Amino acid sequence: MCGITGWVERMDRTKRETADGAGSRGVPASAARAMTAFSPADEEKQRGVRRMKLTATGLLLLVAVVYVLAEWASHAGAGPWAGYAAAAAEAGMVGALADWFAVTALFRRPLGLPIPHTAIIPTKKDQLGVSLGEFVGENFLSQDVVRQRLRAVGIGSRLGAWLARPEHADRVTAELSTALRGALTVLRDADVQAVVGEAVTRRAGAQEIAPGIGKMLEKIVADGGHKRAVDLIVSRAHDWLVVHSDSVMDAVQGGAPGWTPRFVDKKVGERVYKELLRFVTEMRDMPTHPARGALDRFLADFAADLQSDTDTRARVERLKGDVLGRGEVQDLIASAWTAVRSMIVAAAEDERSELRLRVRASLLSLGARMSSDAGVQGKVDGWVEGAAVYVVTTYRQEITSLITDTVAGWDAEHTTRKIEAHIGRDLQFIRINGTVVGSLAGLAIYTVARMLGA
Repeated sequence: MCGITGWVERMDRTKRETADGAGSRGVPASAARAMTAFSPADEEKQRGVRRMKLTATGLLLLVAVVYVLAEWASHAGAGPWAGYAAAAAEAGMVGALADWFAVTALFRRPLGLPIPHTAIIPTKKDQLGVSLGEFVGENFLSQDVVRQRLRAVGIGSRLGAWLARPEHADRVTAELSTALRGALTVLRDADVQAVVGEAVTRRAGAQEIAPGIGKMLEKIVADGGHKRAVDLIVSRAHDWLVVHSDSVMDAVQGGAPGWTPRFVDKKVGERVYKELLRFVTEMRDMPTHPARGALDRFLADFAADLQSDTDTRARVERLKGDVLGRGEVQDLIASAWTAVRSMIVAAAEDERSELRLRVRASLLSLGARMSSDAGVQGKVDGWVEGAAVYVVTTYRQEITSLITDTVAGWDAEHTTRKIEAHIGRDLQFIRINGTVVGSLAGLAIYTVARMLGA
Protein backbone atom coordinates (compact mmCIF):
# COMPACT_ATOMS: atom_id res chain seq x y z
CA MET A 1 0.00 0.00 0.00
CA CYS A 2 2.92 2.31 0.67
CA GLY A 3 3.88 1.75 -2.98
CA ILE A 4 0.55 3.23 -4.10
CA THR A 5 1.10 6.30 -1.95
CA GLY A 6 4.57 6.76 -3.37
CA TRP A 7 3.34 6.41 -6.96
CA VAL A 8 0.72 9.09 -6.41
CA GLU A 9 3.32 11.40 -4.88
CA ARG A 10 5.69 10.85 -7.82
CA MET A 11 2.92 11.75 -10.27
CA ASP A 12 2.31 15.16 -8.65
CA ARG A 13 6.03 15.97 -8.42
CA THR A 14 6.48 16.64 -12.17
CA LYS A 15 4.47 19.87 -12.56
CA ARG A 16 4.02 21.60 -9.20
CA GLU A 17 4.56 25.10 -10.59
CA THR A 18 2.08 24.68 -13.44
CA ALA A 19 -0.49 23.08 -11.19
CA ASP A 20 -0.63 26.10 -8.85
CA GLY A 21 -2.63 28.03 -11.49
CA ALA A 22 -4.67 25.18 -12.91
CA GLY A 23 -7.76 25.88 -10.83
CA SER A 24 -8.14 29.39 -12.21
CA ARG A 25 -9.13 28.25 -15.68
CA GLY A 26 -12.74 27.82 -16.69
CA VAL A 27 -14.32 24.36 -16.48
CA PRO A 28 -17.66 23.30 -17.95
CA ALA A 29 -20.37 23.30 -15.31
CA SER A 30 -21.55 19.86 -16.40
CA ALA A 31 -18.13 18.36 -15.65
CA ALA A 32 -18.14 19.86 -12.16
CA ARG A 33 -21.67 18.65 -11.48
CA ALA A 34 -20.72 15.14 -12.60
CA MET A 35 -18.17 14.90 -9.78
CA THR A 36 -20.19 16.67 -7.06
CA ALA A 37 -23.48 14.85 -7.64
CA PHE A 38 -23.93 11.56 -5.82
CA SER A 39 -26.10 9.18 -7.81
CA PRO A 40 -27.99 6.19 -6.34
CA ALA A 41 -25.27 3.94 -7.78
CA ASP A 42 -22.64 5.97 -5.94
CA GLU A 43 -24.61 5.66 -2.71
CA GLU A 44 -24.79 1.90 -3.14
CA LYS A 45 -21.05 1.72 -3.74
CA GLN A 46 -20.42 3.83 -0.66
CA ARG A 47 -22.49 1.44 1.44
CA GLY A 48 -20.33 -1.38 0.10
CA VAL A 49 -17.22 0.54 1.16
CA ARG A 50 -18.60 0.97 4.67
CA ARG A 51 -19.31 -2.77 4.92
CA MET A 52 -15.76 -3.60 3.81
CA LYS A 53 -14.38 -1.08 6.34
CA LEU A 54 -16.28 -2.84 9.08
CA THR A 55 -14.94 -6.20 7.86
CA ALA A 56 -11.33 -4.97 7.77
CA THR A 57 -11.68 -3.26 11.15
CA GLY A 58 -13.32 -6.34 12.61
CA LEU A 59 -10.39 -8.46 11.40
CA LEU A 60 -7.99 -6.00 13.10
CA LEU A 61 -9.94 -6.29 16.35
CA LEU A 62 -9.94 -10.08 15.97
CA VAL A 63 -6.15 -10.31 15.71
CA ALA A 64 -5.88 -7.84 18.61
CA VAL A 65 -8.06 -10.12 20.77
CA VAL A 66 -6.04 -13.14 19.64
CA TYR A 67 -2.84 -11.33 20.58
CA VAL A 68 -4.14 -10.47 24.06
CA LEU A 69 -5.38 -14.01 24.68
CA ALA A 70 -2.15 -15.55 23.32
CA GLU A 71 -0.02 -13.32 25.55
CA TRP A 72 -2.17 -14.19 28.55
CA ALA A 73 -1.93 -17.90 27.75
CA SER A 74 1.81 -17.64 27.29
CA HIS A 75 2.24 -16.00 30.71
CA ALA A 76 -0.15 -18.53 32.22
CA GLY A 77 2.19 -21.33 31.23
CA ALA A 78 0.45 -22.60 28.12
CA GLY A 79 2.41 -24.56 25.57
CA PRO A 80 4.68 -23.16 22.81
CA TRP A 81 1.68 -22.60 20.58
CA ALA A 82 0.83 -19.45 22.54
CA GLY A 83 4.07 -17.78 21.39
CA TYR A 84 3.40 -18.65 17.79
CA ALA A 85 -0.14 -17.31 18.00
CA ALA A 86 1.00 -14.10 19.71
CA ALA A 87 3.70 -13.47 17.09
CA ALA A 88 1.28 -14.00 14.22
CA ALA A 89 -1.37 -11.79 15.79
CA GLU A 90 1.12 -9.05 16.62
CA ALA A 91 2.46 -8.92 13.08
CA GLY A 92 -1.12 -9.00 11.75
CA MET A 93 -1.97 -5.94 13.84
CA VAL A 94 1.10 -4.12 12.53
CA GLY A 95 0.22 -4.94 8.91
CA ALA A 96 -3.40 -3.97 9.41
CA LEU A 97 -2.54 -0.65 11.05
CA ALA A 98 0.08 0.20 8.40
CA ASP A 99 -2.31 -0.45 5.52
CA TRP A 100 -5.14 1.37 7.34
CA PHE A 101 -2.85 4.39 7.59
CA ALA A 102 -1.87 4.16 3.89
CA VAL A 103 -5.45 3.78 2.68
CA THR A 104 -6.75 6.54 4.92
CA ALA A 105 -3.90 8.88 3.92
CA LEU A 106 -5.13 8.82 0.33
CA PHE A 107 -8.47 10.45 1.23
CA ARG A 108 -8.05 12.26 4.55
CA ARG A 109 -5.70 12.87 7.47
CA PRO A 110 -5.54 9.82 9.78
CA LEU A 111 -7.15 10.65 13.14
CA GLY A 112 -7.29 14.28 11.96
CA LEU A 113 -3.57 14.75 12.62
CA PRO A 114 -1.64 17.10 10.25
CA ILE A 115 0.79 14.39 9.20
CA PRO A 116 2.84 15.29 6.06
CA HIS A 117 1.93 13.56 2.81
CA THR A 118 -1.56 12.61 3.92
CA ALA A 119 -4.99 13.54 2.45
CA ILE A 120 -3.27 13.26 -0.91
CA ILE A 121 -6.35 13.30 -3.17
CA PRO A 122 -8.07 16.43 -1.75
CA THR A 123 -4.83 18.41 -1.33
CA LYS A 124 -3.08 17.30 -4.53
CA LYS A 125 -6.16 17.15 -6.78
CA ASP A 126 -5.04 19.89 -9.16
CA GLN A 127 -1.47 18.56 -9.40
CA LEU A 128 -2.86 15.11 -10.11
CA GLY A 129 -4.95 16.61 -12.94
CA VAL A 130 -1.85 18.22 -14.47
CA SER A 131 0.13 15.00 -14.17
CA LEU A 132 -2.75 13.00 -15.65
CA GLY A 133 -3.03 15.42 -18.59
CA GLU A 134 0.71 15.16 -19.26
CA PHE A 135 0.59 11.39 -19.01
CA VAL A 136 -2.24 11.19 -21.54
CA GLY A 137 -0.50 13.64 -23.87
CA GLU A 138 2.82 11.83 -23.83
CA ASN A 139 1.56 8.24 -23.94
CA PHE A 140 -1.73 8.41 -25.86
CA LEU A 141 -1.54 11.54 -28.02
CA SER A 142 1.92 11.10 -29.49
CA GLN A 143 2.36 10.88 -33.25
CA ASP A 144 3.95 7.43 -33.19
CA VAL A 145 1.24 5.93 -30.98
CA VAL A 146 -1.57 7.33 -33.13
CA ARG A 147 -0.01 6.09 -36.37
CA GLN A 148 0.70 2.65 -34.90
CA ARG A 149 -2.81 2.17 -33.58
CA LEU A 150 -4.53 3.39 -36.74
CA ARG A 151 -2.26 1.25 -38.92
CA ALA A 152 -3.13 -1.79 -36.83
CA VAL A 153 -6.85 -1.12 -37.22
CA GLY A 154 -6.71 -1.12 -41.03
CA ILE A 155 -9.36 1.52 -41.57
CA GLY A 156 -9.11 1.43 -45.36
CA SER A 157 -9.94 -2.25 -45.75
CA ARG A 158 -12.63 -2.21 -43.07
CA LEU A 159 -14.30 0.87 -44.46
CA GLY A 160 -14.14 -0.59 -47.96
CA ALA A 161 -15.76 -3.85 -46.87
CA TRP A 162 -18.47 -1.88 -45.06
CA LEU A 163 -19.19 0.42 -48.01
CA ALA A 164 -19.24 -2.48 -50.48
CA ARG A 165 -22.48 -3.76 -48.94
CA PRO A 166 -25.54 -2.27 -50.72
CA GLU A 167 -27.49 -1.57 -47.52
CA HIS A 168 -24.59 0.44 -46.13
CA ALA A 169 -24.17 2.38 -49.38
CA ASP A 170 -27.90 3.15 -49.27
CA ARG A 171 -27.56 4.38 -45.69
CA VAL A 172 -24.60 6.63 -46.48
CA THR A 173 -26.38 8.00 -49.55
CA ALA A 174 -29.47 8.81 -47.49
CA GLU A 175 -27.39 10.50 -44.79
CA LEU A 176 -25.50 12.55 -47.36
CA SER A 177 -28.77 13.58 -49.00
CA THR A 178 -30.20 14.64 -45.64
CA ALA A 179 -27.08 16.64 -44.83
CA LEU A 180 -27.13 18.28 -48.26
CA ARG A 181 -30.78 19.24 -47.96
CA GLY A 182 -30.19 20.61 -44.48
CA ALA A 183 -27.24 22.69 -45.61
CA LEU A 184 -29.12 24.12 -48.59
CA THR A 185 -32.14 24.87 -46.40
CA VAL A 186 -30.09 26.72 -43.81
CA LEU A 187 -28.33 28.90 -46.37
CA ARG A 188 -30.07 32.18 -47.12
CA ASP A 189 -30.71 32.62 -50.83
CA ALA A 190 -29.96 36.35 -50.72
CA ASP A 191 -26.55 35.77 -49.14
CA VAL A 192 -25.58 33.01 -51.54
CA GLN A 193 -26.81 34.97 -54.54
CA ALA A 194 -24.75 37.97 -53.49
CA VAL A 195 -21.66 35.81 -53.04
CA VAL A 196 -22.15 34.02 -56.36
CA GLY A 197 -22.80 37.25 -58.24
CA GLU A 198 -19.78 38.95 -56.70
CA ALA A 199 -17.55 35.94 -57.38
CA VAL A 200 -18.62 35.59 -61.02
CA THR A 201 -18.31 39.32 -61.65
CA ARG A 202 -14.90 39.53 -59.98
CA ARG A 203 -13.60 36.48 -61.80
CA ALA A 204 -14.89 37.66 -65.18
CA GLY A 205 -13.62 41.19 -64.59
CA ALA A 206 -10.15 40.04 -63.54
CA GLN A 207 -9.53 37.87 -66.60
CA GLU A 208 -9.21 39.29 -70.13
CA ILE A 209 -11.54 37.43 -72.47
CA ALA A 210 -10.54 38.82 -75.88
CA PRO A 211 -7.49 36.53 -76.45
CA GLY A 212 -9.49 33.47 -75.49
CA ILE A 213 -12.34 34.41 -77.78
CA GLY A 214 -9.84 35.10 -80.56
CA LYS A 215 -8.19 31.70 -80.22
CA MET A 216 -11.55 29.97 -80.20
CA LEU A 217 -12.75 31.92 -83.26
CA GLU A 218 -9.48 31.22 -85.09
CA LYS A 219 -9.87 27.48 -84.54
CA ILE A 220 -13.52 27.57 -85.62
CA VAL A 221 -12.66 29.38 -88.86
CA ALA A 222 -9.70 27.07 -89.54
CA ASP A 223 -11.90 24.00 -89.08
CA GLY A 224 -14.76 25.48 -91.11
CA GLY A 225 -17.08 25.23 -88.14
CA HIS A 226 -18.65 28.62 -88.93
CA LYS A 227 -19.89 27.52 -92.35
CA ARG A 228 -22.89 25.72 -90.94
CA ALA A 229 -23.91 28.89 -89.14
CA VAL A 230 -23.50 30.85 -92.38
CA ASP A 231 -25.57 28.26 -94.26
CA LEU A 232 -28.33 28.51 -91.68
CA ILE A 233 -28.34 32.31 -91.68
CA VAL A 234 -28.35 32.58 -95.48
CA SER A 235 -31.08 29.96 -95.84
CA ARG A 236 -33.26 31.67 -93.28
CA ALA A 237 -32.62 35.06 -94.95
CA HIS A 238 -33.68 33.65 -98.33
CA ASP A 239 -36.87 32.23 -96.88
CA TRP A 240 -37.65 35.48 -95.13
CA LEU A 241 -37.13 37.50 -98.31
CA VAL A 242 -39.47 35.20 -100.24
CA VAL A 243 -42.22 35.56 -97.67
CA HIS A 244 -41.76 39.32 -97.02
CA SER A 245 -41.15 40.66 -100.52
CA ASP A 246 -43.78 43.37 -100.15
CA SER A 247 -42.19 44.60 -96.91
CA VAL A 248 -38.78 44.92 -98.57
CA MET A 249 -40.12 46.84 -101.58
CA ASP A 250 -42.24 49.11 -99.35
CA ALA A 251 -39.15 49.90 -97.28
CA VAL A 252 -37.17 50.84 -100.40
CA GLN A 253 -39.99 52.99 -101.77
CA GLY A 254 -40.48 54.67 -98.45
CA GLY A 255 -36.86 55.82 -98.46
CA ALA A 256 -37.04 57.39 -101.95
CA PRO A 257 -37.04 61.21 -102.35
CA GLY A 258 -40.45 62.83 -102.46
CA TRP A 259 -39.91 64.45 -105.85
CA THR A 260 -39.47 61.09 -107.72
CA PRO A 261 -42.51 59.62 -109.53
CA ARG A 262 -44.25 56.73 -107.87
CA PHE A 263 -43.73 54.30 -110.75
CA VAL A 264 -39.98 55.01 -110.60
CA ASP A 265 -39.93 54.25 -106.87
CA LYS A 266 -41.77 51.01 -107.54
CA LYS A 267 -39.36 49.96 -110.28
CA VAL A 268 -36.39 50.73 -108.04
CA GLY A 269 -37.93 48.76 -105.15
CA GLU A 270 -38.57 45.73 -107.36
CA ARG A 271 -35.05 45.94 -108.77
CA VAL A 272 -33.43 46.14 -105.30
CA TYR A 273 -35.53 43.24 -104.05
CA LYS A 274 -34.63 41.03 -107.03
CA GLU A 275 -30.92 41.80 -106.67
CA LEU A 276 -31.02 41.16 -102.95
CA LEU A 277 -32.86 37.87 -103.45
CA ARG A 278 -30.44 36.84 -106.22
CA PHE A 279 -27.46 37.64 -104.02
CA VAL A 280 -28.79 35.63 -101.08
CA THR A 281 -29.78 32.73 -103.36
CA GLU A 282 -26.35 32.55 -104.98
CA MET A 283 -24.65 32.79 -101.61
CA ARG A 284 -26.84 29.97 -100.34
CA ASP A 285 -26.24 27.68 -103.31
CA MET A 286 -22.57 28.45 -104.03
CA PRO A 287 -20.07 27.28 -101.41
CA THR A 288 -17.38 29.23 -103.28
CA HIS A 289 -19.31 32.46 -103.42
CA PRO A 290 -17.03 35.55 -103.09
CA ALA A 291 -19.10 36.83 -100.17
CA ARG A 292 -18.42 33.63 -98.27
CA GLY A 293 -14.71 34.04 -98.88
CA ALA A 294 -14.87 37.65 -97.74
CA LEU A 295 -16.69 36.54 -94.58
CA ASP A 296 -14.00 33.93 -93.93
CA ARG A 297 -11.26 36.55 -94.27
CA PHE A 298 -13.14 38.96 -92.04
CA LEU A 299 -13.55 36.37 -89.28
CA ALA A 300 -9.90 35.32 -89.55
CA ASP A 301 -8.76 38.94 -89.32
CA PHE A 302 -11.09 39.59 -86.42
CA ALA A 303 -9.76 36.52 -84.57
CA ALA A 304 -6.20 37.80 -85.06
CA ASP A 305 -7.16 41.29 -83.87
CA LEU A 306 -8.77 39.84 -80.74
CA GLN A 307 -5.45 38.23 -79.87
CA SER A 308 -2.97 40.90 -80.86
CA ASP A 309 -4.64 44.25 -81.56
CA THR A 310 -4.60 46.49 -78.49
CA ASP A 311 -7.56 48.64 -79.52
CA THR A 312 -9.77 45.67 -80.33
CA ARG A 313 -8.97 43.97 -77.04
CA ALA A 314 -9.66 47.17 -75.13
CA ARG A 315 -13.02 47.62 -76.79
CA VAL A 316 -13.96 44.00 -75.98
CA GLU A 317 -13.03 44.58 -72.33
CA ARG A 318 -15.15 47.75 -72.21
CA LEU A 319 -18.05 45.86 -73.75
CA LYS A 320 -17.59 43.07 -71.18
CA GLY A 321 -17.66 45.59 -68.35
CA ASP A 322 -20.81 47.22 -69.69
CA VAL A 323 -22.54 43.85 -70.02
CA LEU A 324 -21.54 42.68 -66.52
CA GLY A 325 -22.64 45.96 -65.03
CA ARG A 326 -26.17 45.72 -66.33
CA GLY A 327 -28.81 44.85 -63.76
CA GLU A 328 -30.35 42.21 -65.99
CA VAL A 329 -27.07 40.29 -66.13
CA GLN A 330 -26.60 40.48 -62.36
CA ASP A 331 -30.15 39.26 -61.84
CA LEU A 332 -29.48 36.38 -64.23
CA ILE A 333 -26.32 35.40 -62.35
CA ALA A 334 -28.12 35.58 -59.01
CA SER A 335 -31.13 33.62 -60.23
CA ALA A 336 -28.84 30.80 -61.35
CA TRP A 337 -28.35 29.86 -57.66
CA THR A 338 -32.08 29.50 -57.12
CA ALA A 339 -32.40 27.18 -60.08
CA VAL A 340 -29.38 25.11 -59.06
CA ARG A 341 -30.58 24.90 -55.45
CA SER A 342 -34.05 23.73 -56.42
CA MET A 343 -32.60 21.15 -58.77
CA ILE A 344 -30.20 19.77 -56.14
CA VAL A 345 -32.86 19.65 -53.40
CA ALA A 346 -35.30 17.82 -55.69
CA ALA A 347 -32.60 15.35 -56.70
CA ALA A 348 -31.57 14.77 -53.07
CA GLU A 349 -35.16 14.06 -52.01
CA ASP A 350 -35.90 11.63 -54.86
CA GLU A 351 -34.50 8.18 -54.07
CA ARG A 352 -34.51 7.28 -57.77
CA SER A 353 -32.90 10.51 -58.96
CA GLU A 354 -29.80 10.35 -61.12
CA LEU A 355 -27.82 12.17 -58.44
CA ARG A 356 -28.55 9.65 -55.69
CA LEU A 357 -28.13 6.68 -58.00
CA ARG A 358 -24.73 7.96 -59.11
CA VAL A 359 -23.66 8.62 -55.53
CA ARG A 360 -24.74 5.13 -54.49
CA ALA A 361 -22.92 3.55 -57.43
CA SER A 362 -19.81 5.57 -56.65
CA LEU A 363 -19.88 4.46 -53.02
CA LEU A 364 -20.26 0.80 -53.98
CA SER A 365 -17.43 1.10 -56.48
CA LEU A 366 -15.24 2.87 -53.95
CA GLY A 367 -16.00 0.24 -51.32
CA ALA A 368 -15.13 -2.59 -53.71
CA ARG A 369 -11.81 -0.96 -54.62
CA MET A 370 -10.94 -0.17 -51.03
CA SER A 371 -11.67 -3.72 -49.89
CA SER A 372 -9.55 -5.36 -52.60
CA ASP A 373 -6.93 -2.85 -53.76
CA ALA A 374 -3.99 -2.58 -51.40
CA GLY A 375 -2.89 0.67 -53.02
CA VAL A 376 -6.22 2.35 -52.35
CA GLN A 377 -6.23 1.00 -48.80
CA GLY A 378 -2.78 2.47 -48.25
CA LYS A 379 -3.90 5.87 -49.52
CA VAL A 380 -6.99 5.90 -47.28
CA ASP A 381 -4.97 4.78 -44.27
CA GLY A 382 -2.41 7.48 -45.02
CA TRP A 383 -5.09 10.17 -45.24
CA VAL A 384 -6.70 9.06 -41.98
CA GLU A 385 -3.34 8.83 -40.21
CA GLY A 386 -2.31 12.23 -41.49
CA ALA A 387 -5.57 13.83 -40.37
CA ALA A 388 -5.42 12.19 -36.94
CA VAL A 389 -1.77 13.13 -36.46
CA TYR A 390 -2.51 16.72 -37.47
CA VAL A 391 -5.35 16.97 -34.94
CA VAL A 392 -3.25 15.37 -32.20
CA THR A 393 -0.12 17.44 -32.78
CA THR A 394 -2.03 20.68 -33.29
CA TYR A 395 -4.56 20.40 -30.49
CA ARG A 396 -2.74 18.18 -27.98
CA GLN A 397 -2.39 21.08 -25.56
CA GLU A 398 -6.10 21.83 -25.78
CA ILE A 399 -7.00 18.16 -25.27
CA THR A 400 -4.77 17.72 -22.24
CA SER A 401 -5.86 21.07 -20.79
CA LEU A 402 -9.44 19.75 -20.92
CA ILE A 403 -8.38 17.04 -18.46
CA THR A 404 -6.41 19.47 -16.32
CA ASP A 405 -9.11 22.16 -16.21
CA THR A 406 -11.88 19.63 -15.58
CA VAL A 407 -10.07 18.13 -12.61
CA ALA A 408 -9.25 21.62 -11.32
CA GLY A 409 -12.94 22.51 -11.37
CA TRP A 410 -13.96 19.59 -9.16
CA ASP A 411 -14.75 20.22 -5.51
CA ALA A 412 -12.06 18.53 -3.39
CA GLU A 413 -14.41 17.09 -0.76
CA HIS A 414 -16.97 15.70 -3.18
CA THR A 415 -14.24 14.39 -5.48
CA THR A 416 -12.66 12.54 -2.56
CA ARG A 417 -16.00 11.01 -1.58
CA LYS A 418 -16.76 9.91 -5.12
CA ILE A 419 -13.33 8.40 -5.75
CA GLU A 420 -13.48 6.60 -2.41
CA ALA A 421 -16.92 5.24 -3.28
CA HIS A 422 -15.58 3.79 -6.53
CA ILE A 423 -12.26 2.32 -5.38
CA GLY A 424 -12.58 2.25 -1.59
CA ARG A 425 -13.95 -1.30 -1.48
CA ASP A 426 -10.87 -2.68 -3.24
CA LEU A 427 -8.63 -0.63 -0.95
CA GLN A 428 -10.25 -2.24 2.09
CA PHE A 429 -9.20 -5.61 0.69
CA ILE A 430 -5.65 -4.27 0.92
CA ARG A 431 -6.19 -3.78 4.66
CA ILE A 432 -7.50 -7.33 4.97
CA ASN A 433 -4.59 -8.69 2.92
CA GLY A 434 -2.19 -6.65 5.05
CA THR A 435 -3.61 -8.28 8.17
CA VAL A 436 -3.37 -11.79 6.75
CA VAL A 437 0.06 -11.34 5.12
CA GLY A 438 1.38 -9.61 8.24
CA SER A 439 0.21 -12.49 10.40
CA LEU A 440 1.83 -15.06 8.14
CA ALA A 441 5.04 -13.05 7.94
CA GLY A 442 5.15 -12.66 11.76
CA LEU A 443 4.54 -16.38 12.21
CA ALA A 444 7.30 -17.22 9.74
CA ILE A 445 9.78 -14.84 11.37
CA TYR A 446 8.97 -16.15 14.86
CA THR A 447 9.32 -19.73 13.66
CA VAL A 448 12.69 -19.07 12.03
CA ALA A 449 13.90 -17.21 15.14
CA ARG A 450 12.91 -20.13 17.37
CA MET A 451 14.59 -22.61 15.09
CA LEU A 452 17.83 -20.59 15.04
CA GLY A 453 17.62 -20.11 18.78
CA ALA A 454 17.13 -23.80 19.35
